[in-house]
Parts: sequence; C-alpha cells; structure tokens
Amino acid sequence: MTPRAGRTQRCSEADARRRLQHSKQFLEVAELAAEDQRDDGSLEYGNAAATLAMLAGIAAADAACCKALGRRSRTDDHDQATSLVEQIAPDGQSAAKCLRALVALKNDAQYGFYTVGSGELTKAVRGARKLVDFADATLRR
Repeated sequence: MTPRAGRTQRCSEADARRRLQHSKQFLEVAELAAEDQRDDGSLEYGNAAATLAMLAGIAAADAACCKALGRRSRTDDHDQATSLVEQIAPDGQSAAKCLRALVALKNDAQYGFYTVGSGELTKAVRGARKLVDFADATLRR
C-alpha cells in the first residue's frame, strides 16, 4: 500500500527504544486502571484506561516505524500512521488493524460523553498489548 502524503519525522533506533519504553509505561497504567472495576461491574476509570491504551498503541507504532522505516508520522491524521505501520514486515498489516481499532475509539473516549464499557476496554488493552509486542519484536530484529 502506498503511504498517504503527509508529514513524517526522521527518527533513530534510540528514538524507537524511547517510544517503546513510553508505550510500555502507558500500557502498564492502562492495565492497572482496567482492573479497577466497581462491584456492579462498571469501570471507574474506563475512559482514562482506554485513552492510555490508545497512547500505548500510538507510541508502539512510532517505535516500530522508527526502527523499521527510520521515520514516524507527525500529523494528527492517524490513517497516515496506520499506512506507515502496514509497510513493516512481518506483521505490519495485523499491527495496523490493531492501531485502526484503537484510533476508532479515540474521539469518543477522550472528547465525548461516551462511557467506555468493560468489553471495549478489554479489546483496547488487548490491541495495545499486541502493538507493544509487535514493536518489541521489531526492535529485536
């Protein structure tokens, strides 16, 4: 797939390692917040945890792109970031699918009146975990 035109930033392997560390930190806190369910099954920090899972996924995508492509997206258009992730072999297509799913939840969780449910949060954390694992594997190559 040809990447969309847009702004990118050159980045190094050191930058990739830094973004991978950020992604792991975001994911760790998202997982902790996701565990904090009320007795009635509702989530006190559902939106915050989903937002952190999204940030983990975006940081992981940056890390993988920095390592594999030497550049990352520097635009608010997350479709461009997804297009860059798709270029990474192996498994870029699968990772891009996870990133797309996380970004789809972004606006509602961060800016809307929407409350993220337990099932959606589980999917978001699982998707972020896959992206962090993908970035980790990319950096080991």
